[in-house]
Amino acid sequence: MLEVLSVGLPVLVLVAMWGTNAMLRASGRPGMSRSLYAIPLGGIVLAALANAVVIVEAGHVGVVTRFGAVTGIRFEQGLHYKTPFIDGVWIADVRTQKEQVDSSAASRDLQEVKTTIALNYRLDPDRAPAVYREIGPFYKQRIVDPAIQEAFKFATAQFNAEELITQRERVKNLARDFLKERLGNFNVVVEELNIVSFEFSRAFNDAIEAKQVAAQRVLEAQNVRERARVEAETRVIAAQGEANAVLVRAKAASEAQQVQRATLSDLYVQFLAVDKWDGKLPSVTGGGAVPFISIPAASPTPAR
Repeated sequence: MLEVLSVGLPVLVLVAMWGTNAMLRASGRPGMSRSLYAIPLGGIVLAALANAVVIVEAGHVGVVTRFGAVTGIRFEQGLHYKTPFIDGVWIADVRTQKEQVDSSAASRDLQEVKTTIALNYRLDPDRAPAVYREIGPFYKQRIVDPAIQEAFKFATAQFNAEELITQRERVKNLARDFLKERLGNFNVVVEELNIVSFEFSRAFNDAIEAKQVAAQRVLEAQNVRERARVEAETRVIAAQGEANAVLVRAKAASEAQQVQRATLSDLYVQFLAVDKWDGKLPSVTGGGAVPFISIPAASPTPAR
């Protein structure tokens, strides 16, 4: 469009000047100076020179057309020349682009699911002429956006609503593989797909919350039972230990008594009794009383 305007304006000026000059001469008046024609002619030359040069920026390719038909020639980044007013160039962006789309679908258990999908994709630079010829410059609106919606519906239908949360990575991979195959047929390269969020109906969210609360209560009850079991086992072990200790002490005492009985002599017993005597004699003596200590009888002294 700019090419047409750039050359069309000086051409119109030139035509107007020629017509004005012809009218002046027809009326017998002097015509316009020929030097004035240099202005529109210079404009036409400048427009032709400007339209003969194409600059392709980095990350882009140029698809050359001739009278609207794709020639198959592709310009890489840099400065290029073309036939002015005959050849056109469509500059295509082949850098990685991001498209974020809101989508909704139904899960396998017929739960309504809403999500936001972010897709990173790029145009295959080698196939840019084919894209322009078969789809046109608006390939994103015609191919990419509908394919994203279809991929999400396809992936969501393979899982229950709960599985969409617990197996999110599988859902993403399934949708990404679907998009790679679908957009690859149109020479669009899928680099990565991310599921930004999942949104479910209010009823489903309430059901999930109730299920989590019930599971938490079951876990707490199991913890209480486990704690009671451990405490009971601890008490049993402590009681067994105490009983074993009592048995050990009793056995030790019995063995000590046996040793004492086996080792004590009558004389040693009397020694212990004297050691504990307070110096007082018994108030009752004779008549068969048992003497406090037994003193062995002295042997008779031999006569001299």
